[in-house]
Amino acid sequence: MSAYKDTEKNTWYVKFQYKDWTGKRKWVTKRGFATKREALKWEKSFMDRLSGSTDMSFKDFVTVYLEDRSPRLKDSTLDTKNNIIQTKLIPYFGEKKLREITSNDVLHWQNELLKYRDPVTGKAYKPSFLKTIHNQLSAIFNHAVRYYHLEENPACKAGNMGTDQGIKMKFWTQEQYKLFSFAIMDDLMAFYCFEVLYWSGIREGELLALTPKDVDLKNGIITISKTYHRAKKQDIITTPKTLKSNRVVPIPEFLQEELKEYMQSCYDMNDSDRLFPVSKHFLTRAIKKGAELAGLEPIRVHDLRHSHVSLLINLGFSAVAIAERTGHSSIEITYRYAHLFPSVQDDMIEKLNEANGEV
Repeated sequence: MSAYKDTEKNTWYVKFQYKDWTGKRKWVTKRGFATKREALKWEKSFMDRLSGSTDMSFKDFVTVYLEDRSPRLKDSTLDTKNNIIQTKLIPYFGEKKLREITSNDVLHWQNELLKYRDPVTGKAYKPSFLKTIHNQLSAIFNHAVRYYHLEENPACKAGNMGTDQGIKMKFWTQEQYKLFSFAIMDDLMAFYCFEVLYWSGIREGELLALTPKDVDLKNGIITISKTYHRAKKQDIITTPKTLKSNRVVPIPEFLQEELKEYMQSCYDMNDSDRLFPVSKHFLTRAIKKGAELAGLEPIRVHDLRHSHVSLLINLGFSAVAIAERTGHSSIEITYRYAHLFPSVQDDMIEKLNEANGEV
């Protein structure tokens, strides 16, 4: 028997051995159970997780899933996954055995989310958010199918919910951006941040991770090799979003001059200090305030990146050239911004008409 009574504290505990992945035997002791049944249940749960048995609860398998996936994910991605799992999946599926969850269970879960309305605003979940939640559930079951012998993915069988349609892409024209930049000129930190974002097209996380040594004013380039996010009240610097995000971004002469002015005004700044020691929340508030002052429809900070791409398209640059600058793939640029290439479409129609006339 591996469950024992702690007579002094009137509780139960388990103590047993297991073999780790190297074959080495290890002891496990867990105390503080109110009953013998609870102690033995914990032991079974531990051994199920260790063996990868689909008899374990969904909640226990999530622990296995996150242990398997964590070394391959960025902290920011892991935080997002964990938030969805803890708030949208565990409350419904947590205590169910993994192998006993059916497509019907998934359908009922979907229906609850589809019927949900915020108690304050009365709004439903956005279709893109619903799809994200479902994709996370399906990813967990796929992991169980691929590595732990679960027979099928019930989330896949139930079908998806929501749509891929996310937040509508918005952008400012060059004239609109100039109105905005004039409106925020008195807030020097915000002004320089947005100048870099609009005229270089880098992501806000990349901007906030920049250090003085990343900016080469002599050669007019910014080196992107990291990104910034904040989690659990801590500033976190990690590698960029994708491998393509590691790049060198040439910047125009006027932006070089502006950055030179800004950096000269930063007293006692070391090469390893963040060049713009502000948060994404600061940028969000500043862009809303500036848009209001300029009489413009507000856009997200990330939409300045879309604005930069649309400017480059209007200037006649190809998808390949733009992709190299922004850290996208050329296919992604073509797919996401196809509607901004009207001149290319017009040329195609003209060529097709010419070809038809020559036949």
